[in-house]
Amino acid sequence: MGERNAEADVGIGGDGMSAIVTATHVIAIAAPYGCAALGGVWSERSGVVNIALEGMLIVSAFVSIAVHAATSSAWLGLIAGIVAGAMIGFVHGLLVERAGVHALLSGLGLNLFAVGITRVGLRALYGSSSNSPNVSGFGWPIDPTVILAIGSTIVTIIVFRSTVFGLRVRACGESPNAARACGVDVFWTRVMAVSVGGAIAGIGGVALAFDLRQFQSGMTSGRGFVALALVVVSGWRPGRVFVLALVFSLLDWLQIAAQEKLGVFGFVVQTLPYVATLVGLAAVRPGQSAVAPKGLGISANA
Repeated sequence: MGERNAEADVGIGGDGMSAIVTATHVIAIAAPYGCAALGGVWSERSGVVNIALEGMLIVSAFVSIAVHAATSSAWLGLIAGIVAGAMIGFVHGLLVERAGVHALLSGLGLNLFAVGITRVGLRALYGSSSNSPNVSGFGWPIDPTVILAIGSTIVTIIVFRSTVFGLRVRACGESPNAARACGVDVFWTRVMAVSVGGAIAGIGGVALAFDLRQFQSGMTSGRGFVALALVVVSGWRPGRVFVLALVFSLLDWLQIAAQEKLGVFGFVVQTLPYVATLVGLAAVRPGQSAVAPKGLGISANA
């Protein structure tokens, strides 16, 4: 995401307005990464491993465009995309915590389902297996999805630190048996947390689709897996997650903007964000700054 916007910025002068526009575009690029990573934090802080973030982004992006195109309402598209992400999270939570499906298998299956169902949807609704018709989006200087992404980060921090529900989510992720002994319904707490995470990831899917003004098959391009890496590098901390998403999106914007000037060597710069992610993962060491929840991957029924 952001290729069109970044290339437009290259031609803008180096004045203050250019800096503002560039910052806005970088934040817009960060929204899908940040929202998907926040969704991963919600899920994994509750104890449920979640590699279905990619599927959440894909499905929410498709549903938002389909509803927007059918109703001519960007707001209805946004709501539908958020609900779609929450539903994928809800299904993932049920499969893992109720049906006993391994979290990795459930996540992989949902990702494959998302790719398949969106292609079927494209063919059924628009007679194409590659892309949907264009939509108008919101057309605001700052897209509402970006505001929601920032708001979701702030709310997540507050909920985890200062609310009973946040305490229960963290307790389920650290020790489901201890949480159960204190009267917490571990199963439903985890399912709710994964669903909330899916809804936030849904905001990211809508942001991606509305930035491009259409749905394109494969448009997520592994963003959900990058988001999963950001969760680990951040130490499962929501504030750090969004900061890292901004750093990654800045590198992403720089590599896009540099391609025109570097010509044939542009492909080297294209790898910059992903090399930085790998370096970050390699630098992670168990310790105070990067500790996975102790109950991560332990079933509520264990």
